[in-house]
Amino acid sequence: MNREQIVRRIEEIGIVPVVRAPSGELAVRAARALRAGGIEVIEITMTVPDALSVMHEIATRMGRDVLVGAGTVLTADAARGCIEAGAEFIVSPGLNLEVIRAAHDLGKAVFPGGLTPTEVITAWSAGADAVKVFPCSAMGGAKYLRALRAPLPDVKMLPTGGVNLATARDFIEAGAVALGVGGELVDAAALAAGKDEVLTERAREFMSVVSAARAERKGGARA
Repeated sequence: MNREQIVRRIEEIGIVPVVRAPSGELAVRAARALRAGGIEVIEITMTVPDALSVMHEIATRMGRDVLVGAGTVLTADAARGCIEAGAEFIVSPGLNLEVIRAAHDLGKAVFPGGLTPTEVITAWSAGADAVKVFPCSAMGGAKYLRALRAPLPDVKMLPTGGVNLATARDFIEAGAVALGVGGELVDAAALAAGKDEVLTERAREFMSVVSAARAERKGGARA
């Protein structure tokens, strides 16, 4: 997939689950459980043990069904390693221009982190495919995202931090192109207890909320 196709697919799904599992096995199980619930994208953070092998396994075994990305990518070398392992998109908690260049050189999408207006503008101007607004909850959540988008309506923003079933609708209404969701979706305790179905059901709930919010927003725009 090229960059445009990757971004379009993520926007269509609307949710990027952020996996921080204590083992590679649990991370792969998380991908399967989320896929069963309708979420066909997953971000494997570099904090997962043997993260590159996990990305490779998901890309190899589920590549037709699951779009795998790499999270917490801090350097250009790490970005290249993740893409070589099968990652289709790169996510970083902060802004590193070399990471953006490395991902684009290999034809993959990149979502660098930005929080302040200056960081968001710098990331977008440097070619970010979307800007991960993180930690969004620390600045007021959906209200902050809405305030950011007022002067920057063309910037694609992917809020992460503070996104849960109660706030997802607000973030979509504020203009998020997709939502980064961590522990509220990828329940590590449920995985450890062998209750993968918890993730599947929660995935369905998140997809339902996002779908309803988008339909409402679209209807409001036409009115």
